[in-house]
Amino acid sequence: MTVPVITDSHCHLDFPDFDQERPQVIARALEAGVQRMVTICTRLRNEPQVRAIAEANAPVFYAAGTHPMSAAEEPLATLDELVALAKHPKFIGIGETGLDYHYTAESAEIQKQSLRIHIEAAQATGLPLIIHARDADDDIARILTEGYRTQPYTCVMHCFSSSAELARAALDLGFYLSMSGIAAFPKSQDLRDIFADAPIDRILVETDSPYLAPPPRRGKRNEPAYVAHTARKGAEVFGLSYEEFAARTEANFDRLFTKAAAWTGEIPAKEAKA
Repeated sequence: MTVPVITDSHCHLDFPDFDQERPQVIARALEAGVQRMVTICTRLRNEPQVRAIAEANAPVFYAAGTHPMSAAEEPLATLDELVALAKHPKFIGIGETGLDYHYTAESAEIQKQSLRIHIEAAQATGLPLIIHARDADDDIARILTEGYRTQPYTCVMHCFSSSAELARAALDLGFYLSMSGIAAFPKSQDLRDIFADAPIDRILVETDSPYLAPPPRRGKRNEPAYVAHTARKGAEVFGLSYEEFAARTEANFDRLFTKAAAWTGEIPAKEAKA
């Protein structure tokens, strides 16, 4: 029996949690039907290592940005820097960026500045913005909307676990919502209701691994193979078979991450760096 193919749209394969068995983690993902993984660089100084993982593994793509929780610790990204990174054929998104007032509210102003630069990079490159939002719904909605009115861009609300109001604001802009393991937690019915009210053609799935493992792996280290567990819960939420839900979210991923959809499996010599 063929396993339906699916994509883990957000993971962190460069994190030390995977250092001892990264090839095995990728192999297990493929066995589970996870045909693609997007590994996210959260500090631009780590971009060479993240890029190397994508270059060495055909199923892996990558994105890069400054995580909001690191915005006060890292040099402020520049538009030129992000645009230059985006030239790599396996670089498919800008971020993750966004606002986090849960842990790092004291750096709110630099987070906002960083977010606006990343929005400009998404506008300049045509690549989707990848947003982290926590306890900052009003500011996130306002800044994303202001940027969109200046010049439209595409975006995914990664690991979405915010309010119905932020979900609606994002969907009204044509953005996507990504389901993580949180959506499969037993106590997350309110979040599942938010997803159920969203159009199926705006839904992605992810692990955010090594974090947020879904049941039955909750409490363990997460990895891309486990996105299938979240997708099965997503199929229930939308009243679809797993096969249909997988097919719909694959189509959504291809529509948003157009560079990954167009990937031919070759890295031009001038783009591949040591």
